Amino acid sequence: MKRVDVAYVLLYDDKNSRILMVKNKGKSSSSYYTLPGGAVENSETLEQAAIREVKEETGLEVSVNGINSVSEAFLEERGHHVIFFTFIGRITGGKQEILLPEEIEEITWMDAESAAQYLHLSAGQLEWSNEIPYILRRN
Repeated sequence: MKRVDVAYVLLYDDKNSRILMVKNKGKSSSSYYTLPGGAVENSETLEQAAIREVKEETGLEVSVNGINSVSEAFLEERGHHVIFFTFIGRITGGKQEILLPEEIEEITWMDAESAAQYLHLSAGQLEWSNEIPYILRRN
């Protein structure tokens, strides 16, 4: 199986208690919601991938701090072993808009309970207090 790293960003609106989600276009018109993010490209750090993917999918510029969670899945039909790294982020600029209409159907702010069901997490796992530091080591 091929290893694939995916970087997501959890963007939380404190004022309205909502999480930014994107609706991805799936094959055979089976769309699905996720946090903004995507695959890490060659020679790209997890942090760089997370920031790039959010910009590409939502038009928003973000900064990321720590990691909220790390999970994995075996996608047998694709032959992929996927490791998901979910960063905690803050919006720093940009304009919310769909920049990749061939990939993204919708950008929406959801309450944590609704978002958690799409992400296979509990609402408690989407809290800011669950922060693990992200450390990039360079030799």
